[in-house]
This record gives sequence, C-alpha cells and structure tokens, in this order.
Amino acid sequence: MARKSADINAMELSARKAARKLLRDFNEVEHLQVSRKGPADFVTQADLTCEATLREELSRLRPEYGFITEEGENVPAKDGEHYWVIDPLDGTTNFLHGLPHFAISIAIKTGKEITAGLVLDPVKDEMFWAEKGGGAFVNTRRLRVSSRTRMADSIFATGIPFMGKKDHGRFLKELERFMEVSAGVRRYGAASLDLCYVAAARYDGYWERDLEEWDIAAGIIIAREAGALVSQIDGGEKMLEKGDILASNPGVNSGMMEIFRELRLGR
Repeated sequence: MARKSADINAMELSARKAARKLLRDFNEVEHLQVSRKGPADFVTQADLTCEATLREELSRLRPEYGFITEEGENVPAKDGEHYWVIDPLDGTTNFLHGLPHFAISIAIKTGKEITAGLVLDPVKDEMFWAEKGGGAFVNTRRLRVSSRTRMADSIFATGIPFMGKKDHGRFLKELERFMEVSAGVRRYGAASLDLCYVAAARYDGYWERDLEEWDIAAGIIIAREAGALVSQIDGGEKMLEKGDILASNPGVNSGMMEIFRELRLGR
C-alpha cells in the first residue's frame, strides 16, 4: 500500500489545485496570453498562474520552506534547509500547441539533496511521486524500472536541442548511434515525464543536456526510487548544477555510457 507523508500530501494538494487551472487554460489554448522569453522558449499566463497557486498553497502548508522556481524569484528558506523546487509547467511548448503532454513538477531539496518529488500529468491523471527510501509510485501503484538488458530491445528518450540551443551537431551524432543499436528513440518534450517514464518501465533509458534544476529535480528521485541509475552523461553526480543527465535501468546503463565514452574519444 502506498502511504503518503505529510509533505507528499502537501505537494499533491497544491499540484491538483494548480492543475485544475492549467486544464482550463489548455482547453482554451488559442486564447492564451503569450510573451516570448527567448528563442522558442515561451512563458504563458498559464505558467504564471500555476506558479502563483503553487507558491500560495505550499507557503500556507510549509511556511518555513523556501522556493527555487522557474518563473518567479527564489525565496530563502526560513529554516535554512528546505526548499521547494518547482516547474509549474514542464512542456510549455507542447501546451501552447495543444499537445496533451505536460506536467507540474515539485521537489523538496533538503540541503543539497533531493528528498521527495512529485510530477503530476493532469491530462492523463497520473501522479508520479517518491520519497527517499520509500519507493516510487504512480497514483497508488508501485513503480519499477524495466528489466531489459539488450540495447536492441530497448526504447530510449531524449531532448532535441532546438533554435537558440547549442551542440546540434553533437546531438545528431549521439542520435545516430542510438538509432543504430536500439528499438527506437522518442522525444516528447517534458524532461520530468521522461524521467518518470524510465521509472515506470515505459522507457529503458533517457539522456538530455542543457536542463535546469527544476526540470529534473523531482524526476531524479522518482527514477532512483524505482531502481534507475541516474547520473550525468559522463558519470558525474552534479546533474542539478551542470544540467545534463542520463537515467536508465541497470541492464542498459553500461551500453549507454559506452556510446557516450566512444563519442568523446572520437570513435
């Protein structure tokens, strides 16, 4: 039985309240107020409304916690230790184009460690969540990564660098190598859900670069608690600071790492 702590309950209450507004806006996507924040990087009124709701609810439930967020200003923790790490709308471009694949992502950062995370997909009504040492779940079902060991049987996910992003050439080389050895590569445009899909055995592995802390914080602990190996692409542990990530089941991890090692060596 999945037992939720008070912190998970606080995240769920806040996320579901914010999700109701997101779904309302998603159904009227052509009327959304949109401003351009950078090349192919949009911020919508839906983002801002969602973040305001999350801040209000989480501040009420845990007034001593600080905030690290995408759209608004960071807020120091009153207890000096606990922070909410929030992406109010992961998959903004999908949302703006009417693609039903986006999520609300909330994590708790205690010191430098992510200790709890929740990712809510409001369209599919799937809530992925985990706490350190407690396992990972989607709604009430326990999650476990896939058991595949052959790259040829595996499906991988990634994020494709778009306009304004760097390293297009490097990515195309990586993509070619994975295409040669796998059953397929997917790109759905929401990093938090990519990590949750590794946890749920829907993907066998995932990699991406140029991410922010709020994109991956909740997904990291959900994937790890489901048995995934999560690191930087070169094997380091500074995913939140450096912004690159590799997550996979244990069976294909070495195969993924070998591809990146060979590419670094120019093979």
